[in-house]
Amino acid sequence: MVTLTAPAGTGGSAGAPDHKFNLGYIVIISFVAALGGLLFGYDWVVVGGAKPFYEAYFGLTSEALVGWANSCALLGCLAGSVFAGFVSDRIGRKKLLILAAFLFASTAFLTGWATSFDMFIVWRILGGVAIGIASNVSPTYIAEISPPKWRGRLVVLNQLTLVIGILGAQIVNWMIANTGSGTDATSMEALRETWVGQYGWRWMFTAVAAPSIVFLICAFFVPESPRWLIKAGATEKARTILSRIGGSDYADAQISDVAKGLHSEASTKGAWRDLLRPAMFMVLLMGMGLAVLQQWSGTNVIFNYAEEIYRGAGYDLSGVMFNIVITGAINLVFTLVATLFVDRVGRRALMLWGAGGMALIHLCLGAAFFMGVTGVAVLGLTLAVIALYAMSLAPVTWVLLSEIFPTRVRGAAMSISVSALWIACFIVTFTFPLMNKALGAAGTFWCYGAFCFIGFILIRKYVPETKGKSLEEIETQLNLR
Repeated sequence: MVTLTAPAGTGGSAGAPDHKFNLGYIVIISFVAALGGLLFGYDWVVVGGAKPFYEAYFGLTSEALVGWANSCALLGCLAGSVFAGFVSDRIGRKKLLILAAFLFASTAFLTGWATSFDMFIVWRILGGVAIGIASNVSPTYIAEISPPKWRGRLVVLNQLTLVIGILGAQIVNWMIANTGSGTDATSMEALRETWVGQYGWRWMFTAVAAPSIVFLICAFFVPESPRWLIKAGATEKARTILSRIGGSDYADAQISDVAKGLHSEASTKGAWRDLLRPAMFMVLLMGMGLAVLQQWSGTNVIFNYAEEIYRGAGYDLSGVMFNIVITGAINLVFTLVATLFVDRVGRRALMLWGAGGMALIHLCLGAAFFMGVTGVAVLGLTLAVIALYAMSLAPVTWVLLSEIFPTRVRGAAMSISVSALWIACFIVTFTFPLMNKALGAAGTFWCYGAFCFIGFILIRKYVPETKGKSLEEIETQLNLR
């Protein structure tokens, strides 16, 4: 057993003795939950690389159809998030991880081999349901089984697997796109007749079925969230899990802290009503605001519409596909940076650095398009935006969302916040082709820069620092007890 000793007080109660944590066990079960993030990342980004090929196959020519094909899965994400919110606090986290894995595996195959555009849309939406469930439950589960000292890094593990999934999708797309002569086609009709236009894009979607099956099998073997078990009255089961994580003293301290938090409410069955209390409602608004900012920062548009952006910067299709892989590599590297700093520098500082820096770079990116600058300058600016996003808004938003809500309402509050995220994601993804046509690339990126600047101001005023605190201590800090 790999053990690490945590400083006094990090077990959940002030002045608690040192605890020896079974780090190997914690990392393994966190990694299994984080596989939901990997599949989320792959399924979410694969559409960007497959886009020119399925558009040619289905004959999509209008901005509305292009936007619908790219954004339809986000409706499923919203539905999955809402569903998870309704049932997560009732049936637990583990069952939802299993359901998400099953949906990932089945819809990967069904989307890839859809025989019509309508069926493609249906399976993309159902795949989105899996993303919505995973995006809600995976970070929540990891936060609830993690000791405070490592909670930030372990929740960022979910974001790390997400960006590995993104990079995996980009590499698979690039490799398949360069099979045969697909990237040499000069028209939609010619592209449709290539192997990639007929079959290659189908394998881009299908490839994620393999890790989905691994996730499905492993999800049966992880324990239920001990905090959820305590809330459900299964204290002895929770004690067994917590003892394996950090020993019997740690288990006693955690059970005591969670029980105190639950006892502060007359009933644990009024989670949705509890969200309307003034203090809780303000925290909920903060969570929703962080979720919307993460999406309206505009970075995800670079992933989903990389073809338009890089073609507008003068790259051919082969260059576009290679640049997409570079963006994924940068995303991965700087997510690793986030894992090093999130529990050292803190959540608030990283969010401020990210939002402020992205506002400035979006201003420069818009200026580059406005002045007709092309090539490596645009690539460099988009990579800089992705780097800042990967070490700040992308991972830290999920960390904060998993921390700021108390156990008794975490499922419901996460559902609302993540639903706000997916609504914002749908809006920004669906509207990009329309905005790009109406405002041009320059005006579009200036709009995203303005959102980042507003986010910087709101983070500075309202978002507290949560590093190093137990979930119950954060609850007290936010006046939620």
